[in-house]
Amino acid sequence: APRGAGVNELARAIEVNPSTASRLLGTLERGRMVQRQADGRFRLGLHLVALAEATLSGLDVRELARPVLRELVALTGETATLSVPGGADAITVDFVPAQASVVSVARLGRPSVGHATATGKVMLAFGGAAQGRGERALIAYTAHTVTGPAALSAEVAGVRDRGWAQAVGEREPDLNALAAPVLARGGELVGILGLQGPAGRLTEQRREEVLGALLDAAARLSRALGGQLQG
Repeated sequence: APRGAGVNELARAIEVNPSTASRLLGTLERGRMVQRQADGRFRLGLHLVALAEATLSGLDVRELARPVLRELVALTGETATLSVPGGADAITVDFVPAQASVVSVARLGRPSVGHATATGKVMLAFGGAAQGRGERALIAYTAHTVTGPAALSAEVAGVRDRGWAQAVGEREPDLNALAAPVLARGGELVGILGLQGPAGRLTEQRREEVLGALLDAAARLSRALGGQLQG
């Protein structure tokens, strides 16, 4: 319970008599697994919270994400990617290519371009990397690349509000992409899931159709890492 629980309440919950529950709580209290409050009720102790945090931080996001990537490819038919924050950029650490004959541009170790990729926009919106980007030149990779600082700021704000980003022919003219954040406990950005495909296939209508699968995958991975995406 948020305000703790008493001995009798806990005894009923674990189906033992109050004296046994009291002895168990005494042992847990000495190990700092529970903490006795001023009103005599018990709540989780700091040591138990620390153990939980250590367990969560030790989870390998790539290991957890691998089956999610495979599922995304099966559901959407597009290449699914996983990127993680690396300094001011997001770095591709895993991907599962689409089965279609078109060759994917996904590459392990490839950094995002903040203003020209869906993954990069998520990094700017959720990774705390927007500050300090203002002095960087916004290179026009294609005719569709966002190159104005005000326009980029507005787009990043929109990504933050809706919880996902897209890039439509902005880094490569024939490539479209979607991306969504993976958040751990405390809202920390620990990963970015993406879908990418040729512009002729990943059209506006198709992006709308596959967006739900991407957002669901990102939410499930966030929950597995102890976080929760805001709906």
